[in-house]
Amino acid sequence: MFITITRDTLCRIGAAAGVCVTLAVLFFLLPQADAPAAQANAEAEAAVPASVSDWGLSFQTEGQPPVGNVSADTLRQWDAYYVGDTSQKTIYLTFDAGYENGNTPAILDALNKHNAPACFFVVGNFIDTAPDLVKRMVDEGHIVGNHTLHHPDMSKISDMDSFQAEITGLEEKFTALTGQPMQRFYRPPQGKFSEENLKQAQELGYTTVFWSLAYVDWYTDNQPTDEQAFSKLLPRIHNGAIVLLHSTSETNARILDELLTKWEGEGYTFGSLTDLTK
Repeated sequence: MFITITRDTLCRIGAAAGVCVTLAVLFFLLPQADAPAAQANAEAEAAVPASVSDWGLSFQTEGQPPVGNVSADTLRQWDAYYVGDTSQKTIYLTFDAGYENGNTPAILDALNKHNAPACFFVVGNFIDTAPDLVKRMVDEGHIVGNHTLHHPDMSKISDMDSFQAEITGLEEKFTALTGQPMQRFYRPPQGKFSEENLKQAQELGYTTVFWSLAYVDWYTDNQPTDEQAFSKLLPRIHNGAIVLLHSTSETNARILDELLTKWEGEGYTFGSLTDLTK
């Protein structure tokens, strides 16, 4: 097939090419109309979904870090973490301490035996009723973290004054007891939070700490057996794990020495939450 290109056709082609060149120049010189939209999309991806108010995990591969319902990168912009460095065989031990029922001394004994630092997230009631244990935690090199004064659902608190009252109220109790400032690590009660809470904690200089491994250990009248506890805690351990245990658990007090021994046997060491922010 032969195609005849006339002079008129060439002129038309030239004119069209000129328009294309002009449009290309304008494209590079003028502001990009799509740039704000792209930025908005990026910001949306980095936000906490409106539907999320409870911290949640999905364990997809045994021995690997779980996937949180908010990504580690998104959390990090507000100085929040649920897992540490996943390239290192380090475990971060944390205990939520809402009240004392006689199990914390054995937990402290096991930690001391293994030279394992931990963070105890306490509430106001714990400081009031177990001051000697709080002092022991400090004396033995553990972090005493902020679990709020009254343990409310913080996701329902949007104004800064109310949020700050829960945080600073606990700080004041801790400082009055120990004479030391509270180290600024915060755990939302029941894992309930909002994006606004993360921003508020950050503004107060706090690192928010969620977790990447926990199990149902908080029902004091329905405690898991040792075997049940090990079946949850051993297969799911992973590099950089932030482990949440409850100090009210009789099972935890009984198995902790053996549990730490088993984890050490797998090559893990125990780190301090202060390492997360370095």
